[in-house]
Order: sequence, then structure tokens, then C-alpha cells
Amino acid sequence: MSGVWGAGGPRCQEALAVLASLCRARPPPLGLDVETCRSFELQPPERSPSAAGAGTSVSLLAVVVIVCGVALVAVFLFLFWKLCWMPWRNKEASSPSPANPPLEALQSPSFRGNMADKLKDPSTLGFLEAAVKISHTSPDIPAEVQMSVKEHIMRHTRLQRQTTEPASSTRHTSFKRHLPRQMHVSSVDYGNELPPAAEQPTSIGRIKPELYKQKSVDGDDAKSEATKSCGKINFSLRYDYETETLIVRILKAFDLPAKDFCGSSDPYVKIYLLPDRKCKLQTRVHRKTLNPTFDENFHFPVPYEELADRKLHLSVFDFDRFSRHDMIGEVILDNLFEASDLSRETSIWKDIQYATSESVDLGEIMFSLCYLPTAGRLTLTVIKCRNLKAMDITGYSDPYVKVSLLCDGRRLKKKKTTIKKNTLNPVYNEAIIFDIPPENMDQVSLLISVMDYDRVGHNEIIGVCRVGINAEGLGRDHWNEMLAYPRKPIAHWHSLVEVKKSFKEGKPRL
Repeated sequence: MSGVWGAGGPRCQEALAVLASLCRARPPPLGLDVETCRSFELQPPERSPSAAGAGTSVSLLAVVVIVCGVALVAVFLFLFWKLCWMPWRNKEASSPSPANPPLEALQSPSFRGNMADKLKDPSTLGFLEAAVKISHTSPDIPAEVQMSVKEHIMRHTRLQRQTTEPASSTRHTSFKRHLPRQMHVSSVDYGNELPPAAEQPTSIGRIKPELYKQKSVDGDDAKSEATKSCGKINFSLRYDYETETLIVRILKAFDLPAKDFCGSSDPYVKIYLLPDRKCKLQTRVHRKTLNPTFDENFHFPVPYEELADRKLHLSVFDFDRFSRHDMIGEVILDNLFEASDLSRETSIWKDIQYATSESVDLGEIMFSLCYLPTAGRLTLTVIKCRNLKAMDITGYSDPYVKVSLLCDGRRLKKKKTTIKKNTLNPVYNEAIIFDIPPENMDQVSLLISVMDYDRVGHNEIIGVCRVGINAEGLGRDHWNEMLAYPRKPIAHWHSLVEVKKSFKEGKPRL
């Protein structure tokens, strides 16, 4: 009971509360005097432990809230300093100086007027040209200023040259209409191009694309494989005037490549006297050797006058008993009089060129090229053909020549000669004319096709050749010689080559 009625017990607390309410009544009830109530009211009430603990918890919570608020304010101030103060300070440090005016000032009319006055001074022309060259790599000069400088340099150079260009002929309008649109063919106008002096950029800071081009490994391998040597062959030539016979003596071969698994070969040689492939002669097979000695003679009946038009073709093969014979290489001697006049036996050494199949002789064509720059006229004269391949069952052909004018792989025009019946050596002497402006001569080429006319079915292609600035071998040399000697006909023999089998040609319109 002492715990209940003690000074801090609940009953005691209730009694004190009742006494306090009685003392607050006016007047106080009987038994209570005013002095006793006043002394009781002046005593401070005792607080319970639960109320004290609640007050402490509230104080701690307030302290935690205040600390968190201060931390958030510190974080906000730090982020504001990083995001706003630092960029503003950097912008103030990099503000434009009077030596480097902003872009708006450069584009203002007053600045352009001052620049135009400076451009009139000839002494500053060299400096401006250097500025144009340096502007290839400098991003500080605006594009409009660069364009104004370039236009002034072009006008100044054009006035100094004072050259007159020939007007484009009306005959060339049809040629220009057929050109590809992306070429922008027009009359010669140097106003749209920079002068030669301004087209030579400085090497400082320039990127050279040719240094970054990846070399084609496959193309290089193919070229090296086509030009690599497959050994050497030794033979001799002599002409017997009494019997009118060409005597070919195959002596020996040296350093042939191995074609068998055992590291050796079984070589033999086939001999042709082109263009006649019906007469084929060959040596004996020599077993398991890379340096065979043949020492065999072969006779070809041929008049002496025809030797200049004949070619000696030697094909070296590896003999296989149970499979197809492998070709080692070939040798073609275009000029039989290369070493001597054949009056006595002459020994000749030749490199055996790599080949996978026997080359086919399709014949040759002779034509001349002549260009007149003032008139813009290209004349191709088809003279004759010789030793064409027989396309008919009769052993002859009905050949005609078709000439196509090409530009970037597109055929712009084509013209044809007449048809010569039943012959392998036709003579034409026909001129074919194309109107080509001088400024377009580097963009065009000519494709010469020798066709066999068939009354029924498609006309067959005997062979083709090409001349132009992008042609190969004799075709490029013939074109350059024509341009080097204008107004002069330049004639050459050209060998015909095969084309893709997918190329079809319709019958000519007669």
C-alpha cells in the first residue's frame, strides 16, 4: 500500500488534485482556511517521470532536424558554386578581346566595308592567299570572310590573265545532253574554279588521304601471280629457204615449278605458229624432272613473206596419267625476227609466264585516231583486221566493226562499219566521227568491238579493244599520242581480247 499512497503514488496524486480544485473554489468550503490554500498553491507541482522523458525526446528530435537542415543547406551551396560560379568565371576569363572580335562584329556591315577596302590593296594579295590556304585547317575564320577573300582572288587572277576561250560549238550540245548529270558539263568557265596558284594547299596540318588508303591485298596478289616467272625455256629458230619451212628446235627448260606431290613434274611442250591453231606439235614427256632437256626439231611450212604476220606460241604442260594435264606457263614470241633474220640458227632464252589456260588468239585490228581541238572532232578510221577467229562452220566469219563512245561506263553513242562477208582479213578504210568538246576528252573512251554478223540469232563478239585515258597498255598510249599530235592521224595495230560471256549484242540495223 505504501507504493500506492506514497508521495509519488497515484492515490496521492488524485488527492492533491481534489484539494487543489477545492482551494480554487470561491469561497473555499468549510474546514479549509485561506492560508492553507495559499500555501498549497505556492508549492510547485511535481512532474511525473513520463512527462520528463517525453520532453527529452522532443528536444533530441529538434536537434536532429536542425543538423539535417544545415547539412542540406551546405550541399546546396556547394552545388551552386560548382554549377554556376565556375562556368561564369571561365566565361569571364575567355571573353573576346579587341584583337579577336566576336562573330557578330565580323558579320556587321562596317566590318565588311573595311575588309573590302583592304582587299583593294594589291600588297595584301599574297597575305590573303596565305590566309586562304591556312583557313583549310583554322576554324576561327568565318565562312563568309573566306568566301569573300576567294572571290576577290579569283577576280584578280582572271583580270591578269586576260585570256579568251573558244565558244562551245552547237554540235556538242547533243554530246553534253548525254553526259551524266553529276559531271556538270558546260562551256569552259574559269570563274567557277580557283586559279592554279590558289589550288596548291600547304602541307602544314593537311591530311593526306593517300596515306590512309588500305592496299588491296587480293589485287596485288593477282598482279604478282600474273607476272611471276615459272622458269625459263631455251629454243632456236631457223628458216629453210629451199623448202620454205620454219624450223623450231626446243632445246631445254630450266627451273620449272613442281606440280606433283612428290615435288617434281612431268613436263612437255606444245608448239603453235599462230594464227593457225590446227597445226599443233608437241615434244615428248620427260618424267620427274624440273630441268628437262628436249632437243627436238619441229617444221612449219610457211612462205617467208608471211613470217612477219606469224607468232610462235609455246605452252608448257605437266603430264598427269589419271587427270587433266596442268598448265605450267606459256611463251609468246610476237616477232620472229627479234633475234636475227632466221638465215642461221639462233638460240633464244625466254621466261615462262604464268598461265592457267592457253590464251586464244582472236585476231588484230588496225585503226587510226585523229583529233581536231578547234573543231572538237574525233575521227577514228577503221583500216583493216587480220587473223580473226573463225566463227562460222565454214571456217570464216562475216565481220563488222562497232565503235562505242563511253563516258563513266555509260554508252553515249555507237556507230558501225559495213559487213564483210566470208573473210578473216577484212579491209574497211571507213571513217567514224564523234563530236567531243576539248574539255571532255579526259572523261571519255572508245570501245572497239569486232562482231560476226549472223542472219539468224544474235551477232557474236569476236573480240574487243579499248582506247582512252583510263585504258591499259597500248590503248592508253595510242590515246595519249593522239592528244600529243593534234590534227595528225596516228595508226596502230591492236590485239583483240575476250569479253564477258554475259555481254550480248543484237543484230545491226542495215
